Amino acid sequence: SVLEGQWKQLHGEIKETWGELTDDDLDRASGKYDQMVGVLQERYGYSKADAEREFSSFLDDLKEAV
Repeated sequence: SVLEGQWKQLHGEIKETWGELTDDDLDRASGKYDQMVGVLQERYGYSKADAEREFSSFLDDLKEAV
């Protein structure tokens, strides 16, 4: 997926947005959307719907910035 292909570049952006995420969290997500949603749920106590909304919004903002 595009997400996996750009994962290394996205690390910094993701950590700026969600400062509590660790490198281990990001390695665990390894560029997979569902995994990242799970990590956000764990770290931030988001519901699945909230985590999906937050991460989708983040990805949309990135696309607009490109």
